[in-house]
Amino acid sequence: MPIIRPATIAPEAPQQHKQPSRKGKKAWRKNVDVTEIQDGLEMVRDEIIKGGVLAEKDSAELFTLDTAGDASIQRKLLKGSRVLKADEIIAQRSAVPAVSMRKRPGEGTTDGIIQAKRQRTSYVSHKELIRLRKIADGHQEQSVVQVTEATYDPWDLQRDVKEAEQDPRFSFLEKSKKKTAPSTIKEKSISLAASGREIPAVQRPEGGYSYNPLFADYEERLISEGQKELAAEKKRLMATEEERVKLEASAKSAAEAEAAEARADLSEWEEDSAWEGCESGGENVKLSAKRPERKTQAQRNKIKRRKEEQQKAKMAANIKMRNDQVAHIKKLAKELSEKEQARSIALALATNDDSGSEADDLDLRRRKLGRIALPEKDLELVLPDELQESLRLLKPEGNLLKDRYRNLLVRGKVESRRPISFAKQAKRKATEKWTHKDFMLH
Repeated sequence: MPIIRPATIAPEAPQQHKQPSRKGKKAWRKNVDVTEIQDGLEMVRDEIIKGGVLAEKDSAELFTLDTAGDASIQRKLLKGSRVLKADEIIAQRSAVPAVSMRKRPGEGTTDGIIQAKRQRTSYVSHKELIRLRKIADGHQEQSVVQVTEATYDPWDLQRDVKEAEQDPRFSFLEKSKKKTAPSTIKEKSISLAASGREIPAVQRPEGGYSYNPLFADYEERLISEGQKELAAEKKRLMATEEERVKLEASAKSAAEAEAAEARADLSEWEEDSAWEGCESGGENVKLSAKRPERKTQAQRNKIKRRKEEQQKAKMAANIKMRNDQVAHIKKLAKELSEKEQARSIALALATNDDSGSEADDLDLRRRKLGRIALPEKDLELVLPDELQESLRLLKPEGNLLKDRYRNLLVRGKVESRRPISFAKQAKRKATEKWTHKDFMLH
């Protein structure tokens, strides 16, 4: 099988380095070794690309006398920089112009088809000649543009709809209704902070959040975060202990139920094995039930008076309970109004405070906006063993996108939603049309 070579590799010329005799067929001129000539031609081509053949240039073009020296060499050596191979390749520019991509058919070649005669356009028409003469004489033509103001808004998106409504051909279409904003868009969003204060859009971080914090700020934040983690761990351990106790109790109750069931089965087996009639004692049973007697009128009156007294006592108890509830409601309303007044005063004092401390969203109110809980805030804390002496070695903490989204949730601008990674796609049913059966015989 012949060897197939790629088209990019040119076939080499036949070579014959040793020629002891020229009488045979293999000693013809075409088999002479031309490797040296090919290498020389390649070298000349490279020199032409780089600017010209060196042998044909003068000494003044090839050599220069440098008396001052290059100052950039010293700077490069001091910097220790090194030229990249990519920059070196890009910096190479050929002195030979690029080959034109335009098709250049030969002048003598033709396809045998006589071209149709076309009107020459190389000459100047008489009208154009008169216009050029007027310009040369100084009579410049002045074209005046009439500026007219637009009678409609070009950026109005409802313009096409309005034109369609005015057109009688589209009278069957339903008239477009004017879009109205909801009434809640003008209402102020409710903050989820427990204090009721407005949380700023971009909160100013404290000193403990710095990558190069003071020791006091860093220690305070480390202790507070550690206490939170300890509380969460204790809560988790308590939950696991409660779960273990619950499982043990359920296992114990199940074992007791199985033991009771086994005892019941055993007692049933003993009862079945006993002699019939020996333990029943059905023959010695005597009827001792007394027949009820008719009540007298005095007894009926006594029962009636007792029922009336019970009903009156019940009504009095209901009235007393209702009065107690009304008094309790009034007391709660009074306490609530006092709390609201105290909160408004504290809020006014906080807004007028010159310290400029911003609200903190760590303490959130119990009732959230929506059914989904707020996402937990990321723990942006660098441990003592992770502190670095250089900022270049530090790993950045936090995510601005997550912080911004959580801030919108806490400020009440957006309702918290559950992320849906894989949404349900619409079910599509593929059917095949039987159009190949719709044929007619002619």
